[in-house]
Amino acid sequence: MPVLRVTALAEAPWRELLRRRIRWIVAATIAYNLIEAVVAVTAGTIASSAALIGFGLDSTIEVLSAAAVAWQFTRRDPERWERGTLRVIAVAFFALATYVTVSSVTALVLRSEPETSPIGIVLTAVSVIVMPFLSLAERRAGRELGSATAVADSRQTLICTYLSAAVLVGLLVNAAFGWWWADAVAGLIIAVFAVREGVEAWRGDACATSVGMLLEDEHDH
Repeated sequence: MPVLRVTALAEAPWRELLRRRIRWIVAATIAYNLIEAVVAVTAGTIASSAALIGFGLDSTIEVLSAAAVAWQFTRRDPERWERGTLRVIAVAFFALATYVTVSSVTALVLRSEPETSPIGIVLTAVSVIVMPFLSLAERRAGRELGSATAVADSRQTLICTYLSAAVLVGLLVNAAFGWWWADAVAGLIIAVFAVREGVEAWRGDACATSVGMLLEDEHDH
């Protein structure tokens, strides 16, 4: 089939460009989240803020998810590792949901009232701005490439954006009105979405164009 062969050869450079783009986006995500984790945990410890400490630990979960995608796209044939990487991302979603649920319920039961943290407010505000761009860039590249793992990881980043917004609102509302429970309630809502995304990633439903590819991979083996 000469025509198909020419088409495949023409697509190869474009697919490699998309893979390289995803590697750069994932590297930026990992670097940002490592910095975010250190700053958040430090600021949370100083302010005795369970929300900020939890936010910092959540960043380490995002690093795990992004690192799994980074590892996949260093392989010679990334598509072969699609299902395994999706499972790692799914576990990261479940870990995020578990931690956020436990920390939120604990904060509500113990009536944890953190001190005002200007550093925490600035950090979460920056995250609300930066993370959506990383998520959007990875999601677009993942969809063009047909990579379920890249799309799933972009959703993990988006969930972390929501968590950033929840923590930011909680810090601001607590500082202004003393509503200490605000970020805990928002955290519980976010946990529900994290579980749903985790289930979809586990099933391989994160990107419609990749489901067929996953099934074909299973058939070939």
